[in-house]
Amino acid sequence: MDEAGSCASGGGFRPGVDNLDEPPNSRIFLVISKYTSESVLRDRFSPFGEIQDIWVVRDRHTKESKGIAFVKFARSSQACRAMEEMHGQCLTPSDTKPIKVFIAQSRSSGSHRDVEDEELTRIFVMIPKSYTEEDLREKFKVFGDIEYCSIIKNKVTGESKGLGYVRYLKPSQAAQAIENCDRSYRAILAEPKNKSSESSEQDYYSNMRQETLGHEPRVNMFSFEQQSEFSSFDKNDNRGQEAISKRLSVVSRVPFTEEQLFSIFDIVPGLEYCEVQRDPYSNYGHGVVQYFNVASAIYAKYKLHGFQYPPGNRIGVSFIDDGSNATDLLRKMATQMVAAQLASMVWNNPSQQQLLQFGGSSGSQLPQIQTDVALPSCKKKAPPDTPVKERLFIVFNPHPLPLDVLEDIFCRFGSLIEVYLVSGKNVGYAKYADRLSANDAITTLHGKILNGVRLKVMLADSPREESNKRQRTY
Repeated sequence: MDEAGSCASGGGFRPGVDNLDEPPNSRIFLVISKYTSESVLRDRFSPFGEIQDIWVVRDRHTKESKGIAFVKFARSSQACRAMEEMHGQCLTPSDTKPIKVFIAQSRSSGSHRDVEDEELTRIFVMIPKSYTEEDLREKFKVFGDIEYCSIIKNKVTGESKGLGYVRYLKPSQAAQAIENCDRSYRAILAEPKNKSSESSEQDYYSNMRQETLGHEPRVNMFSFEQQSEFSSFDKNDNRGQEAISKRLSVVSRVPFTEEQLFSIFDIVPGLEYCEVQRDPYSNYGHGVVQYFNVASAIYAKYKLHGFQYPPGNRIGVSFIDDGSNATDLLRKMATQMVAAQLASMVWNNPSQQQLLQFGGSSGSQLPQIQTDVALPSCKKKAPPDTPVKERLFIVFNPHPLPLDVLEDIFCRFGSLIEVYLVSGKNVGYAKYADRLSANDAITTLHGKILNGVRLKVMLADSPREESNKRQRTY
């Protein structure tokens, strides 16, 4: 059953299941307040274009909103512009939390996509072989700001193959180019660029579709009678030889949508992405779920294996063997759990922060930084009274890092004045006395994982210049 089915509210034009992704990327996924009405959504999002439908996801029994909604636009560029301008905004003056806006996943893609997704800003075009990169830029700059153009050439002769790429700064600009350029260019969204073969967590987003479809074992995927884990939920069975990984396979006798899969597994903190896969030869439901860390995956596996959804239908959850060494994964899990426990202790009890910082009576040292990021060496902080030239806004997932760890990380780029956390929120700020140092911190840390926590590092709006707030889509 598609998410548009039982949870819709409101009438009007209702896209059918086959029209939800026509045109592609014309649907946005919203995380909103449970008290936000459809009329408020229509009022705030109608300025971006023709709305074909709005539906708010509701509890099947209580009919209360789950804080999730979808808005279907007539054009992809309208949906992209709505995402760019409304992500992080408050819908009403009474709202205390900003909303989250993503391009909703299509029935064939991996997850909801945000403005950082390369798939939304790079287009692939067919061009005359006589075109230079400057010609390509000249033809497509009318649709928006271009980051770069490239032409595919024969590696031997160096001649153009008549194909090229155009990368825009904003998803809405790429969508405008596809919608409005001459049909002879046959413009489409390009697949993500190939990256290195290292399967690091930082690079996984761009490769998750290929990895999921290309490496997942499909034996016994739908043969429930042959799957001992699915047919038996005895907690005392022997699982000593079971593979362990961050990726889980989910099977069900009843089909499910990606939003339903997300709502189930998001109960466990640390969910990275989920994907529904459809088998043309059966009506069974099958999905793939991945967490940021092994600890979350293990907890989700034993917490949700046998969970009834819908009531009367048990889902089967098992690890996907990705060839990783179980001993290394368990060691990594232990490190992540200790880091999370330490962060929780510091976050919930500020007095512990001083104990950690000064070592306490036991002389404990500062926690180590666990990351694959190549960090510069430590540098001295700038004096507290140094004028602030740039502020950075930091978002933590799933929880904030301790202050001493943050200071250790952000002072490595030089000219750090102060780093602090917002009480009760998964966000913080860093103040720099030099813009170059701040930019280096963004380049190095944005989207990276440190001590099991994923960081988003962005330029912060100046509190004195709210009226001139700069629009960010990176």
